[in-house]
Amino acid sequence: MSISTKYGRTYHYPFSPGTTSDDRFNHQYWQDLQKINSVVHTEKLDGENNCLSKYGVFARSHVSPTTSAWTAQLRQQWALLKNDLGDLEIFGENLYAIHSIEYQKLESYFYVFAVRLHGVWLSWEETKFYANCFDFPTVPEIKMIKKPQDEEAYAQDIFQIVEKPSIFESYDIHTQKPCSMEGIVTRNTGEYEATDFQHNVFKYVRKNHVKTDEHWTRNWKRAGLIWEKIN
Repeated sequence: MSISTKYGRTYHYPFSPGTTSDDRFNHQYWQDLQKINSVVHTEKLDGENNCLSKYGVFARSHVSPTTSAWTAQLRQQWALLKNDLGDLEIFGENLYAIHSIEYQKLESYFYVFAVRLHGVWLSWEETKFYANCFDFPTVPEIKMIKKPQDEEAYAQDIFQIVEKPSIFESYDIHTQKPCSMEGIVTRNTGEYEATDFQHNVFKYVRKNHVKTDEHWTRNWKRAGLIWEKIN
């Protein structure tokens, strides 16, 4: 039995090309968007989804806290703040280990993208507030949009956004050449019930993003921070 509820599956936009066999599409995304006052596009970072709660640091499974080597630093940070978390569950992208993208300008390893409290996903403003309280940055905010009116224009705007490089300067791990960002995650800027997650969060992932396989953990490498790369 899980200690808490893991982060929900984020459904893809129907026009998102970077899906795998177990991914799902939200074909009703436009109807969902019409019920939301505003959304924010954030950069989808290429790391591991980790959760910090009073019970420990969790990866995708919330059956028990993770003990992976690439969460060691995050678990050290958690030990310093665990008594202040209360019932907050802080979710973020852990970039300590390099996956398919190597970032050249990382300033931190853990970027918060959501905060849950008593079965409610808190608003984007509250998410940024609590991230700041615990001295964590949030994932890069790309664009905030009031209720979109034109579906085709909305999709075209996303296509243009994802062609750009990451804010942290993204490089393909195989070619060692600059590449575009992994994708974007769009969320309702307001709060919403955890049970309504799939109607309030959407994502676009570029094609052929994944360059790792099931054996990547055997030879993983630590990502360098920007100050380590300055000559």
